[in-house]
Amino acid sequence: MNKSALVTGASRGIGKAIATNLAKEGYDLHLICQNNIESLNEYAEKLRLSHNIKVKTYAGDVASYSFIKDVFSQIDHLDLAVNNAGISYVGLLQDMSEEDWKNIVSVNLDSVFYVSKEATKLMLSNHSGHIVNISSVWGCVGASMEVAYSTTKGGINSFTKALAKELAPSGIQVNALACGFIDTSMNAHLSEDDRAALLEEIPANRFGSPEDVAAALLSVVNGSSYMTGQVISVDGGWI
Repeated sequence: MNKSALVTGASRGIGKAIATNLAKEGYDLHLICQNNIESLNEYAEKLRLSHNIKVKTYAGDVASYSFIKDVFSQIDHLDLAVNNAGISYVGLLQDMSEEDWKNIVSVNLDSVFYVSKEATKLMLSNHSGHIVNISSVWGCVGASMEVAYSTTKGGINSFTKALAKELAPSGIQVNALACGFIDTSMNAHLSEDDRAALLEEIPANRFGSPEDVAAALLSVVNGSSYMTGQVISVDGGWI
């Protein structure tokens, strides 16, 4: 039986790169997106044909527990859950609406709880498994103009450390990747001047790619079974 993985936010960017690497590793996949189901289905078919794996796709709101429970009702075995789905908000806190606040907390943080809760139920019976949460360096140090985003990522980091302690006796590892500047559509709002100034701050002298994050995830999943509860920076030495 192939190993099985679930990835949220899998239709583009980091999630898509992670799905690609896991397919190469022979994982059967459960891929979740919110809106881009047609493009996700097309990509899923490519993965099936290229790597001889099973791929199921789902479209829905990861901030809805009923949707997540419906997804997991179709999964009977899971080795890896990747909580990648997330949104950002850039702006002054005093200008942020209550609706925007609740939305980013729900998508970025509630979804991690829902997926991890259901994934744990499947993994406990096998006394093994991995949960990897895609976080941010802003969850470690905070970012001006991104208070809500930083708050949710900081919550993910604490969630990771706490759940790792809870699940370690059951052989389940929980870790997080704290991403630096990854060149995805989430950062498309930055001007060329902003990007140039930011690049000067990064010792690696380049922006990260989704493939960098995907490679880091594989190193965690394929690494030591003794490593759990860690928030690992993937930022080119930036923070």
